[in-house]
Amino acid sequence: MKITSINLNGIRAAVKRGFLDWITVEDPDVLLMQEVRADTQITEDILGQEWVLATEPCRIKGRAGVAIAVRRGRATLDDVRAGLGDADTDVDSGRWIEGVVTADSQSVRVLSAYFHSGEKDTPKQEAKMAHLPRIGERMAEILASGEKAVVCGDYNVVRSRQDIKNWTPNHNKRAGVLDEEIVFLNDWVDAGWHDVVRDLAGDVQGPYTWWSWRGKAFDNDTGWRIDYHYATPTLASTATAFAIGRAQSYDQRFSDHAPLTVTYQV
Repeated sequence: MKITSINLNGIRAAVKRGFLDWITVEDPDVLLMQEVRADTQITEDILGQEWVLATEPCRIKGRAGVAIAVRRGRATLDDVRAGLGDADTDVDSGRWIEGVVTADSQSVRVLSAYFHSGEKDTPKQEAKMAHLPRIGERMAEILASGEKAVVCGDYNVVRSRQDIKNWTPNHNKRAGVLDEEIVFLNDWVDAGWHDVVRDLAGDVQGPYTWWSWRGKAFDNDTGWRIDYHYATPTLASTATAFAIGRAQSYDQRFSDHAPLTVTYQV
């Protein structure tokens, strides 16, 4: 099962920049999308009848939005759950959707997650820090269930200095590189979740998945690794390969994030 996670930075803008061409070439079985920034009908119209779709738009128009798309005829999508419960505020909406994908009699719970970006010492950071424990509670429930599952998406947090080109000037000075955020990602690994790409890539710098649109960040590979596949042990053990769809040049990018694909032998 080939599962791709991608923060689109707006699906309509991504399509204009070549997103659908990328799908045609790479041909994933499952697409987990973040920052869709469009309603369900628009997303359905863009992807077409080849995909079974479930979406969770943000209640604030033009913000966030997550979705799951499964190739019709290859797999089914059931037991869809959107959001993290009644405690979701408007700014928390459009950040979490999950469902069970079944192919060849094998089922995997897939989750598309878009964590708050935050901003140090502002209400945006307060919203992020309130949301992270609620994500952790749901992840603990899934882990305890014993089912095969993967939480994919834009976590907006690095795990260590290996995950960002410029660690020293950013560490504890900028959202996404704060110890108070990083501890959540590492605690989830300690609890039993697997950071699949780190497991497969090994002890190396990167591989990065996000580069700012500004300046020469992309050309100089001044990136961040903030997109993840966190898998339960039973699923992580089947992961055989990963790929980061980094564009060949700045003008060929369809998002400021690169697609992150993992192949699981299930």
